[in-house]
Amino acid sequence: MTAVVDSEAPLTLDEAPPKTLGLLDQGALWANLGVSLLGFSGAIALVNPLGDRPLSFVAALTAAVVGSLIGTAMVGLSAIPGTQTGAPAMMLLRGLFGARLSYLPSVLNIIQMLGWGAFELWVIAQGAQAIAGQFGVTVHYAVWVVVAGVITTALTIKPLGAVRILRRYVTVGVVLAMIYFAYELISRGPSLGAGSWEAFTPAVDYVIALSVSWVPLAADFSRFSKSSRAAFGGVVGGYTIAQVACLALGIAALALVGNDTNKVWDPFVTASLGAVFFGILVLRETDQSFVNVYSVTMSLQNLLPRVDRRVLSLIIGVLVTLLAIFVSADTYSAFLGIIGAVFVPMFAVLVVDYFLLGGSRGWDTSDHAPSRWSMTVPWLLGFATWWMLGALPDIGWWEAIWTSAREAVGFTPAPWMSAALGSFLVAALVTLAIGASRGARPRRLSDAGEGHRRG
Repeated sequence: MTAVVDSEAPLTLDEAPPKTLGLLDQGALWANLGVSLLGFSGAIALVNPLGDRPLSFVAALTAAVVGSLIGTAMVGLSAIPGTQTGAPAMMLLRGLFGARLSYLPSVLNIIQMLGWGAFELWVIAQGAQAIAGQFGVTVHYAVWVVVAGVITTALTIKPLGAVRILRRYVTVGVVLAMIYFAYELISRGPSLGAGSWEAFTPAVDYVIALSVSWVPLAADFSRFSKSSRAAFGGVVGGYTIAQVACLALGIAALALVGNDTNKVWDPFVTASLGAVFFGILVLRETDQSFVNVYSVTMSLQNLLPRVDRRVLSLIIGVLVTLLAIFVSADTYSAFLGIIGAVFVPMFAVLVVDYFLLGGSRGWDTSDHAPSRWSMTVPWLLGFATWWMLGALPDIGWWEAIWTSAREAVGFTPAPWMSAALGSFLVAALVTLAIGASRGARPRRLSDAGEGHRRG
């Protein structure tokens, strides 16, 4: 494999990745990803996940901590194979499903990340408009989207440089902004209410879902880690702390506006220095769109391994920007929920096969990795479990399919049941059963894996 002389990400999958990111780099990346403007409004699903049984503040905060730890542990485990093999997330799936079968999840991830990338640009533009409105300035929505799209695309050209910028500069500003807003919101005395613990499990499930949404791209960045410990620790430590803090601020902000999600940003932008610190959070939101666009690029490279990632990044950056301008965010959100349910059971299969069934001794990510159809069985069963247990989206035909399935077996999910944990558990147990029935079998090391182990 070609020797790496640069500390930046290689241009094709034929080149080995540099091992330049330590614990602080990974921690800063994931801490910034844990803070999101969507997290403030999304806190309503944490406080009142069932719509009629709100949690107390202590219960909601506990659910945030428990859900974040479980979810980030899943993400952290999915990051380790990337460090050890040097392969990005979708290329890793060649070892699980085979080279050709890995194309299906790659396409699904491309669709998902395109949607999330466009949605993040929408959020950035909305946040920028909220700040400008405080000064009586009107700038067209599309202008903000284009500005955010340009920044996002520029970051993907030098992704490791972007991670270093986050660690050295952006993280400090985000920490100061979060501390400032915590003081401002608490000093206003939000009425958090009594509530109960009745909807604790659905709240935990929501937070797990927030965390594991990053599973499909974890290895895209962990492949550059100096060690597996740095990759795992950066995810669990950085993301958990940041997400819990973000959700706590969201709970307080919602309490100040009567749980009106359309006004959740008002307490932030109307604070004395709110425009400055909220502006930091809006600018920081580009790291969310950046990792989504970069993940699309890595997924495309699994299909086109020898195409320069910079060319792909430019094309995807333009496409995501156009989607954010012309496609309504509401039309995409329900579909993203369906696509997201694909990846929790998939990476449960990956974790079990890699760590427990001997896969780490020789994970074949070559172009000729043989198809492993048996591994699609636990994946599909886990996918079905998700929808048998979880809340169904407001999509008529999809809701009808799973309502009929539940009625056919006489099953009604209880409020305490977790779709994320249930899906992960079923996929993991079926994978173990398949592994026990066939026994461990050696698999040829990929070039990336050989290069890493020889290093």
